[in-house]
Amino acid sequence: MTLREPLDPSTLEVKIAELLVATADGADLAIDEAVPGVLRLLRDRMNMDVVFVSEFTGGQRVFRYADQTPGREVVTAGESDPLETSWCQRVVDGRLPGLIADAAPLQRQDPSLRTPFPIGTHLSTPIVLDDGEVYGTLCCFSFSVNPQITEQDLRRLRYTADLTASKINRSRGEDS
Repeated sequence: MTLREPLDPSTLEVKIAELLVATADGADLAIDEAVPGVLRLLRDRMNMDVVFVSEFTGGQRVFRYADQTPGREVVTAGESDPLETSWCQRVVDGRLPGLIADAAPLQRQDPSLRTPFPIGTHLSTPIVLDDGEVYGTLCCFSFSVNPQITEQDLRRLRYTADLTASKINRSRGEDS
């Protein structure tokens, strides 16, 4: 799906757009209260365990928002880690693809990709602002391989990242 195709009003993309566009601008961290609802919707519809928005700042990947399977929380909003070693940075700079159907072979091959929790299927896309700045990423993953994930899901994630970038752009425009 591209952004130019007409959208069926019942699709996930329309629900995401409604949540992100129909809320007040200028909220906390350049994104507003709609983001947690969008993340929950994405996680539920794609049957993933973790979905989050990260911001790249000061050489760190800072988790701004996260939605996770209850009882299996592994990411905490406000926490950070070195950007260069993150999967997010590797997706942005092309060292990892946006869709990894089964992460286990990559983790066996490259010890630097190992995490303290299992990653089965992983999707990630940059959040790129109008001026070309990469704000961060929108990522999701499951703890085990999710055979239902397809390129269509990556396109959904990209669509949501584009809407999130628009929200940030508007908020930053109001602040200047």
